Amino acid sequence: MNPDAPSATFGPVTVFFGEKNGKYPDGNQVVVRGADTLAVFDTPQVAQRIGDAFDAADLAILGHVHEDHMAGLRRIPRAAVHVHEADVDAARSWAGLSRHYGYPESVLGPLRAKIERDFDYAPRPDAIAYADGARWELGGGVSVSAIHMPGHTAGHSVLLVEPEGVAFIGDIDLSGFGPYYGDATSDLGAFRRTLRRVAEIPARTWVTSHHKGVYTERAAFETALRAFEATLGAREAKLLGMIGDGARTLDELVAMRLLYPEGYEEVWIDCAERRTIGQHLDELLAAGRVRVEDGRWRAA
Repeated sequence: MNPDAPSATFGPVTVFFGEKNGKYPDGNQVVVRGADTLAVFDTPQVAQRIGDAFDAADLAILGHVHEDHMAGLRRIPRAAVHVHEADVDAARSWAGLSRHYGYPESVLGPLRAKIERDFDYAPRPDAIAYADGARWELGGGVSVSAIHMPGHTAGHSVLLVEPEGVAFIGDIDLSGFGPYYGDATSDLGAFRRTLRRVAEIPARTWVTSHHKGVYTERAAFETALRAFEATLGAREAKLLGMIGDGARTLDELVAMRLLYPEGYEEVWIDCAERRTIGQHLDELLAAGRVRVEDGRWRAA
């Protein structure tokens, strides 16, 4: 079957672009062909439309675990699945993925039904843990290295293909939405550190999971990276504006929406807003810019 998706090739690396350049709920699929091993990075919805170029994979390396990065795993039941040790339990079972999200049971039930329907979700109890610095030799001089870049999830990693210098930077997606750190294992401070480090990776091509796709010029990549990072400051300023001169509870701030537009609803959104706002409030409290009394947040 011929792949039913646009693509771009960089030596042994082919990027198959999902709908709207991999915009969520789809993503961009990276396939790496070595002399001995065919490897795929993550498995978004577009994997369902690629055919043998994906289905023949010997190895799937997940840069991190979320529902949209597991959508094609059912197609490759014989492939070895490798996941960073901090995310591997989320790939192995629904219980692990539930802890990864950190949502209450009232959200997890509808969410599971949604991801089984929309993402063909199924756990991979055979998933193998890898650590920072793991390296896979694919044959013919082609290799993949994992560089731990947490924040989006605890195990989020960049996958670097050498000698081509292609870096799959996953959900450091350089989108206008900005970084996402709304789950239990997400970490705003770690994401800030990751954004300072990611430009140091010795790459010549950068591939995102979503939205932007491929950058082949360092200057353009670094410009996009700075804009992506600037979103954090914009959110902080917005949150301070939401607090204003009054006093707000966390519930009130969640209802006002920091991340998502008013009226946009998904089953997980209140949880993501709560986790995101809470992390910003913790930073602002530590910096002496806000104070909290009886559960109400005020400007300091």
